[in-house]
Amino acid sequence: MIKISPSILSSDYGNLEKELKRMEDCGADMIHIDVMDGHFVPNITLGAPVVKCIRKACRLPFDVHLMISDPCKYIPDFAEAGADIITFHLEADCDAQKTVELIRSYNIKAGISVKPGTAIEEVFPYLDRLSMVLVMTVEPGFGGQSFMEDMMPKVRTLRAEAERRGLDIDIEVDGGINCDTIAKASEAGANVFVSGNAVFSSADPKKTIEQFRAKALG
Repeated sequence: MIKISPSILSSDYGNLEKELKRMEDCGADMIHIDVMDGHFVPNITLGAPVVKCIRKACRLPFDVHLMISDPCKYIPDFAEAGADIITFHLEADCDAQKTVELIRSYNIKAGISVKPGTAIEEVFPYLDRLSMVLVMTVEPGFGGQSFMEDMMPKVRTLRAEAERRGLDIDIEVDGGINCDTIAKASEAGANVFVSGNAVFSSADPKKTIEQFRAKALG
């Protein structure tokens, strides 16, 4: 199933409630929330208190992407704030299996993300316990970067492994997703697409999301 997940990293933070409702009305499937700690990546965004506040303003699933060094320390806060999916980085300072199980203990979906330099095979030991794998198609930390097409073999390899095991798992791509790149990612096997600038800066976000969906469906 194709899912479009606009990233609020590119939204107007001064009007988050309005922005969330706009994405909901425009046909988004979920909201991507980038959490950065200024250590794991060179940027700082928002924390669980903000997620708790905006949870009241939006009915869409919250796709929370933890780009932080110590995810286990904060997973309880984000789970209780209203996250529906929590994705952490395999490169973070944590035991990946314990982190997955901690997320699942809150009855929410667990995901693992990998940076461009990490081999996708490193995720394979955890696939059976995951709902989603996020393949970064830019270096994480800032919005507006260009799509890295050389990440598509990772997506293909991951989709092939999931199918080999009979796993119904979402494969998400994040970074540089627009009408020109989404078809390439979909053809490779991705089905969840994070987009920030292309959606929030669009004069007609509803039309843009519709175009994304059509391009992804081929």
